[in-house]
Amino acid sequence: MSPQDKQALQLPHHKLIAFQVAAELLQLVARIRINDAELRQQARKSAKSAVLNTAEGAARQTLADKSRAYAIALAEGCECCAAVEVAGMLGACSPAHVHEVLVLGVRLKNLLSRLIR
Repeated sequence: MSPQDKQALQLPHHKLIAFQVAAELLQLVARIRINDAELRQQARKSAKSAVLNTAEGAARQTLADKSRAYAIALAEGCECCAAVEVAGMLGACSPAHVHEVLVLGVRLKNLLSRLIR
């Protein structure tokens, strides 16, 4: 694919580092083993929502609409991290995985917090 083709296929969220970090968080949560089915489902659902709401915020036109979508993405990212933390508390995933998720979660929080106006 040529650079022009790639540019033609670019959407507003593709330019956001926050979107990339949210996607990285989703991929990490999908890879790690959470032995509690409810917490695994909750972590994945929240991570997906963080990605989708970040993309939605990038596409919104008004500052108020953007802020609302980014605030939801932030809350979903935090919920994802909390689900993994609870899994760690219950021994349903490793402390190393909890740490990895928290590192990305904090990075996502910092990026989204700057986008919320």
